[in-house]
Amino acid sequence: MENKTKEFKHLEKWQKTLANCIRCGYCYEHCPMFKYTGWESDAPRAKIITAFGLLSGEVEPSESVSQKMFSCFYCKRCEAACSSGVALTDIFTDAKKDLVEMDLKGPGTTSTTKLTCARCLICLKACPHEARSYDGKNIVVDPVKCQACGICIEVCPAGAATIQNSFGTDRNMLMDRASNFFSTHEAAKAIIFACNWSYYPDLQASVLPDAETRDKNYEILVNMCGGRLEPQLLMAPFLYNAWGVMAAVCPEDKCDHKGNVRAKKTIESLKNTFKSIDIDPERVRLVEIKAGDKAKFKAEIDTFMDNLNKMGPIR
Repeated sequence: MENKTKEFKHLEKWQKTLANCIRCGYCYEHCPMFKYTGWESDAPRAKIITAFGLLSGEVEPSESVSQKMFSCFYCKRCEAACSSGVALTDIFTDAKKDLVEMDLKGPGTTSTTKLTCARCLICLKACPHEARSYDGKNIVVDPVKCQACGICIEVCPAGAATIQNSFGTDRNMLMDRASNFFSTHEAAKAIIFACNWSYYPDLQASVLPDAETRDKNYEILVNMCGGRLEPQLLMAPFLYNAWGVMAAVCPEDKCDHKGNVRAKKTIESLKNTFKSIDIDPERVRLVEIKAGDKAKFKAEIDTFMDNLNKMGPIR
């Protein structure tokens, strides 16, 4: 153990805390990556076990281990659900620090920059975690500081900022899901975008058979952070004859990534666009939902759908 703790000098301080995890599994029920892949190796509990293994020497540092430890959206839903109060994301961050020093950098869900980068430096100013810098030639991403919020992707005019492993949260995948919803549900009317904190707090890993949900008139899509709500993504459902789009974000001063502030600006701009083309701007709505407030989220959706039914389809 002693030799390994020297290699993992940042992770070492969590040695006793790692033993506090009782392996109950509450964390993975709320993890967006586990919900997408169904593999427990992508869930927080597995990362905690891996961290313990790295310290004990039972798990060797490798590219595959690095990929798992660097795959986290820092939504912190796992911490809120943890019955033992383990500071999971802090542990993951310190594990990342040690792995980086071994030249193992994921990327996992860390944002990266393609060669098409125009060096406009907009992403540097937009990053709420100061994870991006310019070395005089290229944009450099600090894989430890990056929390995969995706705001750099939304602001990049060249489409150079990207997250290699998006776990179903990138623009194209969400647009495909919206398209599929409208093509397979006759009653489909709206798409509800929600960050992971605004989403329903329970039974996230459960999926009802399509036969039981064909009469749904709205679909909830998790986009991880309100800051990732690009205009193209918000407009896409209207191309599939949607009646409206709603976005749920964290309340003021409750978003770790300041994504709710960006979302408000994006939604307001879209409302103004709708006004200019004589479409009721109330077909696009933004609501603030505090963590775990399932009742308010459902009430806001019901109100929005009632208003859409009064307005009818766009003609």
